Amino acid sequence: MVDRERVLSKIDELDGYLAELKEILPTTFLEYQKIEKKRSCERLLQLAIECVIDICKLHVRGLKLGLPAGENDLFEKMLHKEIITPDLAALLKEMRAFRNILIHEYAVVDDRLVFEKAGTNMGDFEKFKQEIRKIL
Repeated sequence: MVDRERVLSKIDELDGYLAELKEILPTTFLEYQKIEKKRSCERLLQLAIECVIDICKLHVRGLKLGLPAGENDLFEKMLHKEIITPDLAALLKEMRAFRNILIHEYAVVDDRLVFEKAGTNMGDFEKFKQEIRKIL
């Protein structure tokens, strides 16, 4: 059984990070390039994505879907059991890859991409929360 209270707590945590991001996100790319804005936005995006991954872990563990081989396998297990849609699974994989770039610096972080994602992809988090709330 999925620990509903922990999932809801993680959704609240996610909402907090998204609210902070919305509050500090500058309206122009020029303003975003100030180091404190840039690093704050990057960190809040990272934390928000980690909440999403944690919520998926809670579902996989709670529903006893097996030990995932990696984070992408979390999404595959949820997709296989029709907990999430194929579109959401693809979106979650993109989020995870983006988070890895932010924290592990596998690639040079593209400031414009981070600025755009922070400003336009908030709806992706909302889609995720809607699907998760449906199954709770």
